[in-house]
Amino acid sequence: MALIIVILVIVVIIGIYIAMYNGLVQLRVHAQESWSQIDVQLQRRNDLIPNLVSTVKGYSKYEASTLEKVTQLRTALNNVPDDDHAKKMEVSNELTGTLRTLFAVSENYPDLKASTEYQQLMEELSNTENKIAYSRQLYNSTVAALDAKIQTFPSNIVAKIHHITAMDYLQVPENAKDVPHVSFDD
Repeated sequence: MALIIVILVIVVIIGIYIAMYNGLVQLRVHAQESWSQIDVQLQRRNDLIPNLVSTVKGYSKYEASTLEKVTQLRTALNNVPDDDHAKKMEVSNELTGTLRTLFAVSENYPDLKASTEYQQLMEELSNTENKIAYSRQLYNSTVAALDAKIQTFPSNIVAKIHHITAMDYLQVPENAKDVPHVSFDD
């Protein structure tokens, strides 16, 4: 009888260990998937930018430096290695700020604002920016769940044994919260 109890206890401990390990792996996979969703939306935005730039160029005699910066940041974002999340978000945040400036300056061109193509592009970019924001929030929530599990006993032991480490949150830089300054000096 004692042998049966010992075997049952061992089976229960193994079952708990497996459940903790699987839970950690699932959270890590969800975090990776959340990052992938951000990447998909960043690529979608990058695909829309050339159309927006050419549309704006066609309607305005606008400061070329803003359009050039948008194009440069788009290229820079495409060149960031996939595993460098911090750099990708840094360039993405800079691109978002530059796009805000582009949107604000375009307000000075009524013909551009009336363009159906421009309106569609703006709507798509706005929707994409919202999806990026949601995906960032989902990523941070998933990372928080993973990090909490990694730091909680007894799953922290399982995490340490299998080298499952905490992931970094995505941070929004302080300057990304600033309202862009737009000047219409001719």
